[in-house]
Formats: sequence, structure tokens, C-alpha cells
Amino acid sequence: MKVEQISIFIENKSGRLAEVTGILGKNDVNIRALSLADTSDFGILRLIVDDSKKALKVLKEQRFTVSITHVIGVAVSDTPGGLTKILQILDKNNVNVEYMYAFVERSGDNAVIIFRFDDIDEAIVALTDNDIKILLSERITSI
Repeated sequence: MKVEQISIFIENKSGRLAEVTGILGKNDVNIRALSLADTSDFGILRLIVDDSKKALKVLKEQRFTVSITHVIGVAVSDTPGGLTKILQILDKNNVNVEYMYAFVERSGDNAVIIFRFDDIDEAIVALTDNDIKILLSERITSI
């Protein structure tokens, strides 16, 4: 259920994002989802890729500060209030969402949201106990 996410710290300057994506592309690593958060000096680029181990290796070889964290992909009803239902379940179970971002693929009648939690195992239990579908890592990285 857990998905490996690559987090890359990059300077907030022109061309740096293209450099990262160029390195991955030249090494046949395909980006499946991404999120970029920035400040005036640096950004954190979060990626789900089809080969996280290879991405980690090639980016470290190019002297990027990069790490792997675990997230989960959740099938969220693609209707008004669908996300609210998920967030209410998490709140009821005292699970904190550190951040989240949308995934570009739909899963049936659902949207897919990527979540990072302060306690991922607790989140998985809360969601599965409430019949919320958590997508397998292989499903997300192969889309």
C-alpha cells in the first residue's frame, strides 16, 4: 500500500527544475505524479516515479539532496464532498495530514489523492477500517 516518493531539495532558480527532470528522462525514469512547494530560496520537489531506487541513485550522483519518503494513494469519490469524507475520517481518528496532492489518473469513478501522514500506519488502519480504498504502489507507479 505504501508508495515510495522521491523528495528533492532544489534551489529556486531558473533551469533547476528542468535539470532534475532532464536527468530523470535521460535515465529512463518516468514521472507519475509531482508536487512542488517553494520558498524564496529553495523548493521541495516531490515525485512519484516508476523506479524510485534508480531516481534516487542518479540524482545523488548529480549531487542533489534527495530522499525517499512513504505516502499512500487513496481513491476519493469524485463527487462534491468526497474529499471531506476522507478528511473527516482522518480527523475522527486523530490522524494528521502533513500534505497531499492530486494524482493525474482517475480510478473508476474516483479521483486519486496522494497523502503524507505523520503516522502512515495509523492512517492506513483508519482508512481501511472505514472501507476507503488505498491503491497499491504497483497500481500508482504503473499508470
